[in-house]
Amino acid sequence: MPRSAAEVMNIAKEHKVNEQIRVRQIRLIGAEGEQVGIIDTRDAMNMAREAGMDLVMVSPQAVPPVCRLLDYGRFRYEQQQNEKENRKRARAQEVKAIKFRVKIDDHDFNTKTGHVRRFLEEGHKVKVTIMFRGRERTHPELGERILVRVAESLADIGAPEGTPSMMGMDMNMIMTPRAEKPAKKERAAEDAPSAPAPSAAAAEPAPSEPVANAGA
Repeated sequence: MPRSAAEVMNIAKEHKVNEQIRVRQIRLIGAEGEQVGIIDTRDAMNMAREAGMDLVMVSPQAVPPVCRLLDYGRFRYEQQQNEKENRKRARAQEVKAIKFRVKIDDHDFNTKTGHVRRFLEEGHKVKVTIMFRGRERTHPELGERILVRVAESLADIGAPEGTPSMMGMDMNMIMTPRAEKPAKKERAAEDAPSAPAPSAAAAEPAPSEPVANAGA
């Protein structure tokens, strides 16, 4: 059903819909994408009502403006779902950041490495940063040692995107999630050796021995 003016005001934020379309003529596209042609807006509104649909302006800059017959509520719902998926993908590609000190104890190392693991499991890239203080900057190998240790600890789920790089007083390394591995049962089936084919000797039945003559 065509929507009331109040409903249109609530949902038509990006498009002019139904009574909001004030031009005299439009180029109309039908519900199936067919080109109807240039007609009076009043006639297009009547067509929308008869079809139980909405008249939506999809190209206001055209001359005349282009409108389409569609279910605007469904159209907006699908748009919102697409936007939600796009935001979800954008979040999945977000680069998280975890910072380590050169002089870090085992407890803090394990805690921070655990955070990196969680981010990788969620599909994020992670920038691992080693922060140098004072004269520590003259010993970059200390930072590289920690980054190697991080990469080795997370080798089952992530891998460095490239070699570590220095930026100011920090050394950075990007960890990226590994592609998902096949399930254990699938890997076992793939890795299991195929059963050997039976040999010709085993396939043929053994000849029967002659039976002794009962009267001998």
